[in-house]
Amino acid sequence: MSWRDYWNTDHPIYVNQRHRLLHYEGLARDIAAYIPSPDAIVLDYGCGEAEAAARVAQGCAVLNLFDTAPNVRASLARRFAGEPKIRVLDEAALEALTPESVDYVVCVSVLQYLTREELGEALDLWREKLKEGGRLVVADVIPPDLSPLADIQALLAFALRGGFFIAACLGLVRTFFSDYRKLRGQLGLTTYGQGDFLGLLAAHGFKGERAAQNFGHNPARMTFVATRL
Repeated sequence: MSWRDYWNTDHPIYVNQRHRLLHYEGLARDIAAYIPSPDAIVLDYGCGEAEAAARVAQGCAVLNLFDTAPNVRASLARRFAGEPKIRVLDEAALEALTPESVDYVVCVSVLQYLTREELGEALDLWREKLKEGGRLVVADVIPPDLSPLADIQALLAFALRGGFFIAACLGLVRTFFSDYRKLRGQLGLTTYGQGDFLGLLAAHGFKGERAAQNFGHNPARMTFVATRL
């Protein structure tokens, strides 16, 4: 099983519905904060279930949602069929986007599941689709020295604030015996140091910097903001 196969299944990554909703509401707030203007064309690459996409769409002209998992795309297409500002893209539609037509590309908590070669291909694609001066935000990047215990602590702190602490504790037990843990042990997660990632951005035609705060609930992970040169 690959990571793409895993995300195409009905996976138990969220401990309950409150966890899911708070997660996506927080991401929507963070994503929307970087929309450059109400007329912006936005691409959310690796969007997942995008539970709060309608909130993001309120702040831009068009929100393009793309995920590599076919089942996720099918679910998104059904949910947003009546939303004129939201488009769900498959691979062909993503490739067909007009070059230099997108104002803002955002990619959250995806890079750990890509190889470095796949990231390079994604960076080239994003640069092709972005307008000159367009904005790229890559969030929830895992640094090499981050302990799994730090992820657990961040989740439990989020759960305590959000009112699902007991469910989170039970969820951690389920995760220990889950396919996610097994797959993480087999495939691992791709990590990047801050200087390493900024160098990759520069090599693919971006000028970037690390943001002061990460998207989502885990402050130990990193968010990078870049401009297409």
